[in-house]
Amino acid sequence: MSIKDVADGLVAQCRKGDFLGAVDRFYGDDIVSIEPVGGPDMPAEIRGKEAVRRKGEWWEQNFEVHNVEVNGPYIGDREFAVRYMMDVTNKTNGERTQMTEMALYQVDDDRIVREQFFYNAPGSA
Repeated sequence: MSIKDVADGLVAQCRKGDFLGAVDRFYGDDIVSIEPVGGPDMPAEIRGKEAVRRKGEWWEQNFEVHNVEVNGPYIGDREFAVRYMMDVTNKTNGERTQMTEMALYQVDDDRIVREQFFYNAPGSA
């Protein structure tokens, strides 16, 4: 697959709301995932496809997604970016939030090997 194939495929699955399916299909076994901040339930940096899958499951257990808009991909040589805009409710406190985040994905051997997210979060910067 070309980087375009990986990027287009990831975006298509995310637009359907199939984020865990995207992990299964496009992520490498040794993926590194980086968030701006971590917490007691989820560290800022995790490694491995199973850890990323657990992070996605944690997200689904803790947030109700009302709407998601996926823009991109914006493709470079070995990387691509995607902008996500989400309307979510935190299931633990009932707080509804609209959030925007940018994700930068690095591809090697037809698999995503690194993802890094950028957004305004309490405690970041």
